[in-house]
Amino acid sequence: MFNIFKSKSEIEKLQIKYKSLLKEAHALSTIDRKKSDKKVFEANEILIKMEKLS
Repeated sequence: MFNIFKSKSEIEKLQIKYKSLLKEAHALSTIDRKKSDKKVFEANEILIKMEKLS
């Protein structure tokens, strides 16, 4: 109930961004492959940041 007052850690924020980028990449994969690849690349960069923080 009081979890709304707890701030998110840096890793949690990166995980949310990572998931959203992969979701966007999947949606773009049928429309524009180049944009989809760019989103996947950005997601992989975030994954590398998350591994460094762990």
